[in-house]
Amino acid sequence: MQDKVWWWLVPVVVLCGVAAGFYFTHRGHESDETAAPPPPPLASSPEPPSIQHPVPAAISDTPLPDLDASDEPLLQALGNLAGNALVHELLVPTQLIRHIVAMVDNLPRKKVAPQALPVKPVAGAFIVKESGNTLTVSPQNAARYTTWITLAESVDTQQLVALYFHYYPLFQEAYRNLGYPNGYFNDRLVAAIDDALAAPEINGPIELVQPGVMYQYADPALEARSAGQKVLLRMGNENAAKLKRKLRDVREAISKPVNQTTR
Repeated sequence: MQDKVWWWLVPVVVLCGVAAGFYFTHRGHESDETAAPPPPPLASSPEPPSIQHPVPAAISDTPLPDLDASDEPLLQALGNLAGNALVHELLVPTQLIRHIVAMVDNLPRKKVAPQALPVKPVAGAFIVKESGNTLTVSPQNAARYTTWITLAESVDTQQLVALYFHYYPLFQEAYRNLGYPNGYFNDRLVAAIDDALAAPEINGPIELVQPGVMYQYADPALEARSAGQKVLLRMGNENAAKLKRKLRDVREAISKPVNQTTR
């Protein structure tokens, strides 16, 4: 397993995480198939017949930059919310919106392309506990996510979502460029959050196997979970519960009915 953290932070989760909330990406212990790049999305993929979760029309007079010139102003805006030092420590500063969009699109799938992640690897190596011939996820791994969880809890949800809505036309542009000319990014973000919220809470040690270089979950049902759900499984129940609370707040804020919308 390759440990990658996704902060759906930034405009989604990240900002979106923004996970739209917030998602995390960690490197260190995902399976071979999670580490492999996913197949590119197809323009012919089924899309919802209509917008399910519209966003408010732009209300700011501040003009948006072009998508290719959006990294610096977005990082600056995120720095104002979470602190410049922390933002630059955790986020990959190039093609940020494109990477967030690709991450959000792939989190509900089994695979996420590591080269397209908007966040840097979580600190430290994935820790495995050995007892005889049994391998389990060490409880010590939870401490590796402290910085991310603290950041997710500290950022004001309404301010984060307001920033997401301001930059939304660029997220939508990047989503359509990804291969969804009729798609609506905010709908995909809500779907990704819903998938993450469905991650199970596992009581007791989580057993692993190592058929090759990478670890896998011994339980086929856990191994078959989406990439987003595996993120929450890896960080431990306490951290996952905190992140889910943030994701619920973000989901509520980005899915409220609006009178005016922008595509």
